[in-house]
Amino acid sequence: MPRKGGKHAGMAEETQAQCKRPKLEAAGSPSVLSFGSPDSLFRSLISPVEEEVFFREYWEQKPLLVRRNDALVAAYYQCLFQLSDLKELCRQGLCYGRDVNVCRCVNGKKKVLNKEGRVNYMQLKKDFDQKKATIQFHQPQRFKEELWKIQEKLECYFGSLVGSNVYITPQGSQGLPPHYDDVEVFILQLEGEKHWRLYKPTVPLAREYNVESEDRIGSPTHEFILKPGDLLYFPRGTIHQADTPQGISYSTHVTISTYQNNSWGDFLLDAIPGLVFDTAKEDLALRTSIPRQLLMQVNTADSTKKLSSLLRRLADRLESSGELRSSDMKKDFIMHRLPPYLGCDSDPLTPGGKLPKIDSKIRLQFRDHAIITVEPDQENAVSIRSPSLYAWGGERETHMMGTEADTASEDSLAQQTHGLRFPLSYLDALKQIWSSSTVHVKELNLSSDQEKENLALSLWTECLIEVL
Repeated sequence: MPRKGGKHAGMAEETQAQCKRPKLEAAGSPSVLSFGSPDSLFRSLISPVEEEVFFREYWEQKPLLVRRNDALVAAYYQCLFQLSDLKELCRQGLCYGRDVNVCRCVNGKKKVLNKEGRVNYMQLKKDFDQKKATIQFHQPQRFKEELWKIQEKLECYFGSLVGSNVYITPQGSQGLPPHYDDVEVFILQLEGEKHWRLYKPTVPLAREYNVESEDRIGSPTHEFILKPGDLLYFPRGTIHQADTPQGISYSTHVTISTYQNNSWGDFLLDAIPGLVFDTAKEDLALRTSIPRQLLMQVNTADSTKKLSSLLRRLADRLESSGELRSSDMKKDFIMHRLPPYLGCDSDPLTPGGKLPKIDSKIRLQFRDHAIITVEPDQENAVSIRSPSLYAWGGERETHMMGTEADTASEDSLAQQTHGLRFPLSYLDALKQIWSSSTVHVKELNLSSDQEKENLALSLWTECLIEVL
């Protein structure tokens, strides 16, 4: 733990003064977080607050501060990321901007102190010690396995991408000006202490990041000091700023964030095109022409009334079918989420065990990572996607970095997007496998034994099922 009080020590001195990393898996020690399932992980993360209470009273509504005062939790949090990790990580070819930002809040504005190219540890140390700059480390789950484990489970829990940033701030300094984010935020205090001030949102549940001036935000609604082991949650749009107090050599915290662009508005933008595409096949009204010169007109009142009528027809279609299909949101999630954490020695891409036969009992593997989709632009086809269909290691290395889609070729991107494709008649059988703990191949809802065996074999080849 960092020392309190006295003159500010240099980064190297602080690193030497730290206690040895605690041994967290000693026999008989209680578990800090429960990794048995996504649900149990989230419950243990916000404990002792009940899950039902959290979503009824806090989620998207107001901040929550959980003070732990628990040495075991504080020690576990410390293992997620430490100031002392930076020296080794810098040897792995980190780059300014991509992996690390160096910044400081000066007169209410963010001043970026990044250099060019690769991060040099001694320069990083100098900026931290002498310029009192905050070190912002992007997406540490790419390097720290415990964060990978946590965020992978949270992605399964929320059904949304989960990112993270680590902030290391020296004493008497602040890295960022007052601002709000477009994500739900969970702060885990790892080392030292951080002074937080939260303010009433000017844009509740904001859809974008924005800096707010001090004269606009008023007085804080919440003000407190976070200590190691503490957890803070606040909704998107919550204005906040944080600094390391004098007398605290430095503070390290990790910000875990989720639900970016994951609102009903985003889902409607994603799903409505598919709904229109499917409905237009059967509804003549949607296939009739728009009025002549409509795109050239200024007064469109009559056409607006017609469009309102068509939207009601779409709503009726949606209510009668009971099915709303996501298009790009679902693809983006399954393609860019973290792979399952299986340990370094596991090889999930190699099928093993018995081949599935008609009398076999099978079980879906990686259920939380398998997604079944029926796409409006793919006639009479159903797809099942899972990270076992492509490079698991590469996914972790590029997670939340915005590089995978940019660098992938069109062919490889198409392969990742499509997964395994089957005729639409296989949809009920795939749903059977997805929703059942176990199922016999012969009980699959398909017309012939040959189809049942072919489906099971295809899934087994891609390691999506195991034969019991």
